[in-house]
Amino acid sequence: MEMEDQMESQKRRGISKDDLISERTGALGCIGWFIVILAGIFTILLFPITIWFCLKIVQEYERAVIFRLGRITDRKAKGPGIFFVLPCTDTFTKVDLRTVSFDIPPQEILTKDSVTVSVDGVVYFRVSDPIASVANVSNADFATRLLAQTTLRNVLGTKNLAELLSDREGIAHSMQSSLDEATDDWGIKVERVEIKDVKLPVQLQRAMAAEAEASREARAKVIAAEGEMNASRALKEASLVIAESPSALQLRYLQTLNTIAAEKNSTIIFPLPMDVLSHFMRK
Repeated sequence: MEMEDQMESQKRRGISKDDLISERTGALGCIGWFIVILAGIFTILLFPITIWFCLKIVQEYERAVIFRLGRITDRKAKGPGIFFVLPCTDTFTKVDLRTVSFDIPPQEILTKDSVTVSVDGVVYFRVSDPIASVANVSNADFATRLLAQTTLRNVLGTKNLAELLSDREGIAHSMQSSLDEATDDWGIKVERVEIKDVKLPVQLQRAMAAEAEASREARAKVIAAEGEMNASRALKEASLVIAESPSALQLRYLQTLNTIAAEKNSTIIFPLPMDVLSHFMRK
């Protein structure tokens, strides 16, 4: 925390984080150099034994932050491979650079339109600056997990339920930007944030299902009404065509009779056109 306060004060004065780390890795002082020289002489005199305490190895995905008498020795972490430390004066901390993923526990969140939902997610992050992750925060992994939970609650608290259900990608991108900006001083790079699941109350699920069903029924009725209207228009046009030619109506009757006869019915009801009867009545 002291390091963060110093960084904030230095930023106000226009000094960057690298300059502050350089200040922290400054001279050791007379007593410090005397102890370091004494340790070096001791290491050379007992070389066959101390060589096993001086040689250290870190993996390809690791970096080592070396502290000499409590101060960071260099602005760049050591590794991968072999590096040397002085016994009694140097200590080092290994930092894993691989991407870490963790699940955000389900959070009970009150949305902007006063709906309580349970939301969980997953966050992917990695250490981008080993020195900052060691010197600026006591536990970067734990701090990032807690910050992800609070960020999830803060971001979703400004969204409506409809936005939460339809705009998950935008919410995830907003969370990633907020987390990445907040963890920059800790040497953490947030690579990706995803919203896994949104659990709604049972009563709200039933209400939404009823609303969706009513909406579908309304659309079905509208479509049926439009079909009836189109059918009536087609029948009107057909009646106008038949009215122009009376013989067309008789041909239509014969076609209907042919269709009925093809079904092998025992009883056939044949409608007799009124215009045919009127023709015989005149005679």
